[in-house]
Amino acid sequence: MYVFLAVAAFVSIFPFLWILVSSTNPSVDVTRGKLLPGSHFMANLRSLLDSVDMLNALKNSLTVSVSTTLLALLIASLAGYGFEIYRSKAKDVVFNVLLLSMMLPFAALMVPLYRMFGRITNLVPLIGIDTLAAVVLPTMTTAFLIFFFRQSTKMFPKELLEAGRIDGLSELGMFFRVYVPTMKTTYAAAAIITFMSSWNNYMWPLIVLQTPQKQTVPLLISTLGSSYSPDYGLIMLAIVISTLPTAIVFFVMQKHFVAGMIGSVK
Repeated sequence: MYVFLAVAAFVSIFPFLWILVSSTNPSVDVTRGKLLPGSHFMANLRSLLDSVDMLNALKNSLTVSVSTTLLALLIASLAGYGFEIYRSKAKDVVFNVLLLSMMLPFAALMVPLYRMFGRITNLVPLIGIDTLAAVVLPTMTTAFLIFFFRQSTKMFPKELLEAGRIDGLSELGMFFRVYVPTMKTTYAAAAIITFMSSWNNYMWPLIVLQTPQKQTVPLLISTLGSSYSPDYGLIMLAIVISTLPTAIVFFVMQKHFVAGMIGSVK
C-alpha cells in the first residue's frame, strides 16, 4: 500500500517539481528536458519583470480573487442560512431552480453575459466591459456554494438560535454573532474553493478584459506562451509565481478545509 501511495504521490508532485526545476534553466535546457536545477533563475526573473508587467497582473488577480471570495462568502452563506433556517415550499422550489442552473455550461452563458455587460458599459462604465468589476460580478457566488452552505447548516445546532432569540438578538444579529463564528470551518472550506477558482479563472476574463493593463495572471501566462518563440524558462517561472498565492491559502487553511468539507461543527 505504501509503495502504491508513494508512486501516486510522485506522479502527482512530479509536474510541479519539473516546473520548479525548469524555472531555474534557460529555454533551451527546458526544451531538452533537463531535470537538474540550473543557475538561470535570476536571469529568468529579470526577463519576466522587464518583458511583462507581472506585478500588475498579480495585483489584478489578487483584487479579483479577494473581492470575489468575500462577496461569495457573504451572499452564499446568507442564502444557504435562509434556505435552511426559514424553510417553506416556495423557497424549496427556488432552491431547486438554483440547483438546475448548475447544469448549464458556461459556454451557454458567455454570449448573454457579454451582451448584458456591453449594455451596462453605456450606463455604468465602472462595471462594464474591460473592468475588473465585470470579472467579479458574474462569479461572486454560485449555486454550488449556496448548496454547500445549506447542507452545512443542516448540522448547525438550532438551539443556539433559540438562545439568541431569548437574549434579544435580531435575525441579522444571530447570523453574524452566532452562525458565522460557529461555522468558521465551513467558511474556510468555501473560501479556499472560491479563491482558487477565481484565481485560476481564464475564460471569462479573456472575454471581458480587453487591455493589457487589466490582464490577470492566467491571461498573462497565456500571452507568454503564444509568442512566436516562447521563452519556456520564463513561462515556468511565471507559473511558479502564479501558484504561490493559492498554495499559501490552502496550506494555511487546510485543517479548517478538511473539517468544513466533512460538515463538522464544533
